Amino acid sequence: MHNDNQQHQRKWKPFQAIAAGLLLACGAQASASVTNPAIGQLLWSEEFNGNSVDSATWTAQDGNGCQINLCGYGNAELQYYSPNNASISTVPFESGTRALAIRAQRQTVGGNSFTSARLDTKGKVQVQYGMIEIRMSTPPLGTGLWPAAWMLGVSPQTWPRNGEIDIMEMGHKASSRAASGAPSPDRFTASNVITWQQAACVPGNESCAASTAWQTKNWVVPPTSLANRFVLYRMYWLDNEMRFTVVDNGVERNMYDAPLPVNSTALQAPFYLLLNMAVGGNFTDAASPAQVTSSLPATMYVDYVRVYQLDGKGSVKLGNQTLPEVGKFGVFTDNTAVNSKLVAGTSSDIFLWNGASSGAGNTAPYEGSNVIAWNYTAPGQWFGGGVQARQARDLSNFRNGTVKFRIKIPANVSFNIGVGDTYTNQNWVNFPANTTAYGLVRNGDWAQGSIPVSTLIGPSVALQSMLDVFMISSDANRLSASAFQFAIDDIVWDAGSSGGSTNPPPSSGPTSVSQLSATTLQFTTTTGSWADVHYTVNNGPQQNIRMRLDGSTNTYVAGGLKIGDVVRYSFTYWDTARNFAVDSAQQSYIMK
Repeated sequence: MHNDNQQHQRKWKPFQAIAAGLLLACGAQASASVTNPAIGQLLWSEEFNGNSVDSATWTAQDGNGCQINLCGYGNAELQYYSPNNASISTVPFESGTRALAIRAQRQTVGGNSFTSARLDTKGKVQVQYGMIEIRMSTPPLGTGLWPAAWMLGVSPQTWPRNGEIDIMEMGHKASSRAASGAPSPDRFTASNVITWQQAACVPGNESCAASTAWQTKNWVVPPTSLANRFVLYRMYWLDNEMRFTVVDNGVERNMYDAPLPVNSTALQAPFYLLLNMAVGGNFTDAASPAQVTSSLPATMYVDYVRVYQLDGKGSVKLGNQTLPEVGKFGVFTDNTAVNSKLVAGTSSDIFLWNGASSGAGNTAPYEGSNVIAWNYTAPGQWFGGGVQARQARDLSNFRNGTVKFRIKIPANVSFNIGVGDTYTNQNWVNFPANTTAYGLVRNGDWAQGSIPVSTLIGPSVALQSMLDVFMISSDANRLSASAFQFAIDDIVWDAGSSGGSTNPPPSSGPTSVSQLSATTLQFTTTTGSWADVHYTVNNGPQQNIRMRLDGSTNTYVAGGLKIGDVVRYSFTYWDTARNFAVDSAQQSYIMK
């Protein structure tokens, strides 16, 4: 293990990834351990050496949580997060070091008595497995300051189903520090992992959030105050276990007495990074501005964030990983030919919302071997359920298409079909009893409905970020007076005859594609300098190719294609006029 001061002296920028969607990964070895780790190559780093915070990597929050209908960010926090409170600065207590500076101060903004900063890499940098190392310092905390370096799962599912990993946080309540014997807030640092667990679904904890820190030793009490000096915080993360440590003056100490088992699929998915310093809130002993005793202004510094290979595992994805679906998108289907589809239990979950009124049915599938079959057993009560994607889906190509589904339900049952996005917007359309609507013939047998997407999404649902891709519910005004069974099958979003994506027209700008034959596609840039193309075929492995430069034009011809193949592509090129690299937007082309 490296002494943290020695590690700092090796501070450098060995890798700078600029291609949106680029994947940096290493394969797994046969034996993996977080207690005797084999640290491999550096996969990604943010060194904070520039003149300002890199907006291509970090997004600075601007608000107090009310802007996302979560005032106080769910913790009754007292600060307003302002981008003005984050900067790249020279560290006053370590000569020659530049670092991210997050500054908290007494300043009234938006009705809040304090301001601070919070940065995240959502949609820009996503990490899955490896060893994450953060070199940071905290100011004297007093009562009220709450610095943290943490991660949230990229899944659009609501917290805590998406998972939360707190690599470090300080500023705990005195009662939370009591068992440690720590003499002050500056000599207590801890970590935590929060997931959804069925066993945690008890009265008073309706979110079912399960914390590994609950009644568990999860801290380190350093020999001296952590105020205004750097230490290393490390998380060792594999698909079966996790370990959190602090490296202080060359000594590495475990937060937990033993590695944590990975007991949730949420912890086996990508996460994005967050750095912030809150003021007050439920985590601290400052519930009101008057209870904040911290000496302000105060600054936490982050020298760097690095992600290393761990025992052959680890990946970093750059850019927005939500690619637009095209053609036919299967929500729940076995045999229908689709471009891509969800698989229950793997990429989607099927939810039955009211177990008091409904349970499993025994209707045979319409096609294939799988069916969503429910038995409504409580006349007069509501029913509902749906298919939820585990990752956000971009269905913007389907705006002029239809959602088709097969359903077997008694003709005298009125019901609604709906969809929802990751921003909590929903919309529903009604299928009245004993009426043919959206092509659905109500005769009690299997029949097909076909709803125009423009009608189904209504005025507010965001197709570019879909979560609930199919929902069914009872009609609140016409609840069924008798028990019945119903089943749904072969649910498909269909973009129509265009195949789900209008191929881009010949471009007059710096990037374009052109189909040379039934098996070849040419990528072109006219930037006058180097350019890379990044592309996938039918959601396969991404290819990253340096294009050939002739004069001012770069070209690359992809071969081995066939009619109907979906090629998703983007470019990274050097803009000679602006003197920096540019990532183009993701686009799709369907071979004709």
